[in-house]
Amino acid sequence: MRKRTPLAVMATLILLMITLVAPLIPMSSASAAENKNLIYDEANLLSEQEISELNVLASQYGAERQTDFVIYTSNNEEHKSEKLLTEDFYDDQGFGYDKTHGNAVILTIDMYNRKMYLAGFYKGEEYIDNGRADKITAKIAPDVSDGNYRLAFEKYLELSYEYMDLKPGVNPDNILFKTWFQLAVSVAIGGIVVGVMTHRSGGRVTVNRATYEDSSNSSVIDRQDRYIRTTVTKRKIEKNNNNGGGGGGGGTTRGGHSHSGSSRSF
Repeated sequence: MRKRTPLAVMATLILLMITLVAPLIPMSSASAAENKNLIYDEANLLSEQEISELNVLASQYGAERQTDFVIYTSNNEEHKSEKLLTEDFYDDQGFGYDKTHGNAVILTIDMYNRKMYLAGFYKGEEYIDNGRADKITAKIAPDVSDGNYRLAFEKYLELSYEYMDLKPGVNPDNILFKTWFQLAVSVAIGGIVVGVMTHRSGGRVTVNRATYEDSSNSSVIDRQDRYIRTTVTKRKIEKNNNNGGGGGGGGTTRGGHSHSGSSRSF
């Protein structure tokens, strides 16, 4: 048997170490992301499985938007306002994807006051401004009122993720940003293009009404439509006064961190 040189032995050992260590690197990064706690259910509104699944979703969305998406439920034993409750929670926990007290969006469910508060900090404040925060709380309020907390929290995460992909100042409910509208426009344009191509491929049609009409023996006479009246029916549109309406706006925490905000009853 040929004796292996020290260089060959060293190369083999290095290759073995790379083979053993390399798989651990991505696993460690992924594990760290998954272990970051973003769901604080102090009011016990969710099951352990729901907390775990929402935490994974929040981590995935947060990584793409570089923002912590946080859910906080509380019985608010100190009887603070829902706004102050959220502000103190941000100060105490130091949320931020990029740094301590950095980019974050927090949805607080205050079970004492029966109110929710949505706040955006730093990048979250820029993209989830007061107007967009009002839209999100309005859309999840019916589910929160009905006790469908998991569904409400999923909607909050999905809407925040969606809105943070749109430039600040743009109305996220604009029909131009709706997938179904973009698909319909694409289908319509495709149909027009196909129709034009089909029309041109068939040649020009030279036959018209005059080709077969005997104008000297035509029995068609002139007719007129006479306008008589217009009938207008009025119907009262009921206003939806449920869920307390949005409002509250943003502010600054006691730790000096500016934020946007929306408060809504449920």
